[in-house]
Amino acid sequence: MRMRRTLAYLVFASCVVLFVVKNRAPEFLSQAHGEVRSEVRSGDWTLSQSDTPGKVEFSLMEHHHGGNSSHQSDWPASSFQGVDFSKPGRQDVHFTITRDAGKLDCEGFLKDGEGAGLFHFQPNPDYAREMSAIGFPVDEEKQFGMAIQDVSVDFAKQMKGEHLSNLDTDKLVAFRIFGVDSAFIQALRDEGLKISDADKLVAFRIHGVSAQMIRSLRQAGYSPDEDTLIAMRIHGATPEWIEQLKQRGYDHVDLQKLIAFRIHGVSPEFIQKLQGLGYKHPDPDELIAMRIHNVTPEYISDMRARGIHDLSIDQLVSMRIHGID
Repeated sequence: MRMRRTLAYLVFASCVVLFVVKNRAPEFLSQAHGEVRSEVRSGDWTLSQSDTPGKVEFSLMEHHHGGNSSHQSDWPASSFQGVDFSKPGRQDVHFTITRDAGKLDCEGFLKDGEGAGLFHFQPNPDYAREMSAIGFPVDEEKQFGMAIQDVSVDFAKQMKGEHLSNLDTDKLVAFRIFGVDSAFIQALRDEGLKISDADKLVAFRIHGVSAQMIRSLRQAGYSPDEDTLIAMRIHGATPEWIEQLKQRGYDHVDLQKLIAFRIHGVSPEFIQKLQGLGYKHPDPDELIAMRIHNVTPEYISDMRARGIHDLSIDQLVSMRIHGID
């Protein structure tokens, strides 16, 4: 649905291209005579409704050096100063988004709060120098993306002050995309995690490792490291799932075994069925082996129906390995 809306607005946007270029041409020609001139980049923009209250979906399609690139994300509606998204019908709009890295000057129209138009990006000629001075080199391509993601000089200084390893210009952009900031880092450290790897902070955000998750695990007696936390989130070994296992009698199982549980399909429901068949508390390694070799409750019941009773888990696993069905 969003793609159809975006394509529709691009078609509408093409109708205003000649008008905008005609009216903006004198300004950009005059800029060309300046002593120091940063290249103006341009493209199309669209605005559409977002599923998140208070935000709009803002898309930028840039045309540069014979190629195209696109950026699409939800922005706070307050970012578009002077734009009334509640106004019905069609309206012409002109708004400027100013960032440390440069300005996005946008013109076009909205119809019932959604629309399209053209943008011109004017880089801030001082930005690259200021960023380089604090250890973050910025080229022309990066500067445009850093403006869109609002990588400010102050933000760069804050991240520099966190004393992180593997921190570079690209990582600053990733931080802004995924929501890594000083508050997030401090919340993790407040839970006793001495994290300092920029790559792992991004991975935390991507996979959903939070301070609350760490707190819950510590309250349960665990002291996970960064890699274990990421693996737990990738495979779905959440504190809530761990609590379900506890209710089945599996309290404080080693975290690596819990991850193996998730990988191989050892679930609270699987354990409950085994307990119903008389296997009250199989060892975690036995549970993993059963799932690897497809020793299911149904298989055990089938063997019993054939008159084969009182098999140990090792015997059941061995039967599966040797193809006894």
